[in-house]
Amino acid sequence: MKKNPVLTIFTFVVVLFVVSPLLVIIPTSWTSVKYLSFPPVGFSFMWYSKILDRPEFIDAFLFSLQLAALSAILSTLIGTLAALALHKYKFPGKGWINGLLLSPLTVPALIIGIAALVFFTRIGLAGTFVGLLLAHILISIPYVVRLVLTGLSSFDYTLERAAYILGAKPRNVFWDITLPILKPAIMSGMIFAFLTSFDNVTVSLFLISPSTTTLPMAIFSYMQETLDPLVASISSVVILLSLVFILILERVYGLDRMFGSNTHSH
Repeated sequence: MKKNPVLTIFTFVVVLFVVSPLLVIIPTSWTSVKYLSFPPVGFSFMWYSKILDRPEFIDAFLFSLQLAALSAILSTLIGTLAALALHKYKFPGKGWINGLLLSPLTVPALIIGIAALVFFTRIGLAGTFVGLLLAHILISIPYVVRLVLTGLSSFDYTLERAAYILGAKPRNVFWDITLPILKPAIMSGMIFAFLTSFDNVTVSLFLISPSTTTLPMAIFSYMQETLDPLVASISSVVILLSLVFILILERVYGLDRMFGSNTHSH
């Protein structure tokens, strides 16, 4: 296929626009002065060592990992089962349920945060870990449902029928045929759910408490008082950890398989 030079240039500009914040924030964390500057003034890793002097950031980071992991697992479980039901069965209200599950993608996060605060206050979950977890599951499920439905769009149900004809039990068909085929879509949904939860600010803003502060909210609160390169160093560490996670995932599983690529070289 002949490459379109206009499309190539456009793609390059879009990619550059997306990664430009990273090209700014990481060098900014290397500065040796006490204020944010780009290009950085001097060169020092002093601001990375200062992270260890702020235990609230470490605690918030560990809490965010715990919250995002639990949210990703539960939203993947719920979203995968919901997507299977929506795709395989016909029942009254199917379209309404599908729209309801995907609605957090269209409703502004600010509205979701306010609604969650009002509802959880009435039932006594505002400011609790359970309330924050439920809100994060709510905003993460649509990504799982959407990606698993995409995977199911090319699913060959004759494989399941063949297994049933050969005498396989429904449980074995689900674990040995359905799940392995959908694994790339499910893994993709889980990763999107994890990142959505870990990076969320708008919804968390209404539901956190001193004991349930996430890393993005800890950074946000710190920036209200002080704006120094420590914020850039923390952000750089999070970026580095994300890249390490992606590299490990590519090494162990493969990003092309995870996102359902069927492209093979011949």
